[in-house]
Amino acid sequence: MQIQQRHEWKEDTDEGIRLYRGIYHSKTWKFTTAMKGKRSSPPVWEKIEDVTEAHWEALRDVLFRKYQRKRCPWKLIEDIDKMLDKKPEK
Repeated sequence: MQIQQRHEWKEDTDEGIRLYRGIYHSKTWKFTTAMKGKRSSPPVWEKIEDVTEAHWEALRDVLFRKYQRKRCPWKLIEDIDKMLDKKPEK
């Protein structure tokens, strides 16, 4: 049974804080984004249609930090490295 994994990060922009989410399920990645909301109005998540290399780099950075804390398998990082044509750095 495959479990859905969710990995999140945020970036500061001119409009405010933008949240990103990478969702791994059934060997595929889906990316969503939203502007940070308030308690009374939670963020509205939108699907990212055009995933850029910057999105993949940011996700890889998040996963690598989780791997260092033993919270993420190395296999996910290897798969992203293959997509980015990088050599793994263990």
